[in-house]
Amino acid sequence: MEQDRWSRVKGRLRTSVGEDVYTSWFARMDLEGVQDESVHLSVPTRFLKSWIQAHYADRVLTCWQAEMPEVHRIDLTVRTAMRSAAPAKEVAAPADQRRIEPTNGRHAPELRATATAPVSASHDALGGSPLDPRLTFASFVMGRSNTLAHAAARQVAEGRRGDPVMFNPLYIHAGVGLGKTHLLQAVTWAGNSGSERKVLYLTAEKFMYGFVAALKTQTALAFKEALRGIDVLVIDDLQFLQGKSTQAEFCHTLNALIDAGRQVVIAADRPPSDLESLDDRVRSRLAGGLVVEMGSLGEELRLGILKSRVAAAAPIMRVSTCRKRCWIIWRARSPIMAATSKAPSTGCSPIPSSTPSR
Repeated sequence: MEQDRWSRVKGRLRTSVGEDVYTSWFARMDLEGVQDESVHLSVPTRFLKSWIQAHYADRVLTCWQAEMPEVHRIDLTVRTAMRSAAPAKEVAAPADQRRIEPTNGRHAPELRATATAPVSASHDALGGSPLDPRLTFASFVMGRSNTLAHAAARQVAEGRRGDPVMFNPLYIHAGVGLGKTHLLQAVTWAGNSGSERKVLYLTAEKFMYGFVAALKTQTALAFKEALRGIDVLVIDDLQFLQGKSTQAEFCHTLNALIDAGRQVVIAADRPPSDLESLDDRVRSRLAGGLVVEMGSLGEELRLGILKSRVAAAAPIMRVSTCRKRCWIIWRARSPIMAATSKAPSTGCSPIPSSTPSR
């Protein structure tokens, strides 16, 4: 009986929020039971719990009340025994909500369009890999395939020293060119824009180079202590991590940071279970946090990215979509790209170069 009601509630919820939002946030929500005026639901991670309570608690309650008018309360818990002790009201506090959606004129630091030189200098002083000032949250284009990864990355970026770590590590995997490096660098820019935390971005290659160099110069202990003093460690392209001694050091660093309550963010081109070059212990620890996949880019998202890139490069004049192909025509005194004089072979007529700007 309860599961039948739950199925109907999920149907209402899916209709209310849309398929994309439902799949991202509610697909893994389970019904634990109904008692008196309360409904007990569970999700697999604290991050999902926090996000749903901050953004969709009223929507879930409304859908339940349509099925059972006597319900006046939704209790949301985390299924894992290790985390289920956290009270539901903890993540609904106003401070947490402000970190997710800043209000009263207070803007989160990562929303700036370009990062500042002091942030870059501070990061370089920590020995981090080079950062691209264009790769911030402000320039990241969201779509169906990257909503969850973006939300998780922002949650990490907007955290403060001393805040409870909601998921550790955050592991993002995707194919080449789908935005995982963009998100990791955005986390680094945002985290280092304040003076509270030290956020270090390293590629796997840079990590290997630093460790080997420390061994050669007999400064391995200093290398280890420097890494373990970081508040947020961001590692990109983990699939390139090679060498037993390097992997062992990475595993020790990962364990030390997680056990100390520090945040770790990792990106690779495949899920942890498919990183066959890594030790089983490392793969198990990587899979113990929140693992998020960034899927392929849909047509609408590709067009959005194209518009964003062009707008940042030169004055845009016209964006035309023709049978799933896009080309850009604009005029500027010093054009970065020249418009092709011939349209793609899709049956569309070319746009004359004299077309007025719109």
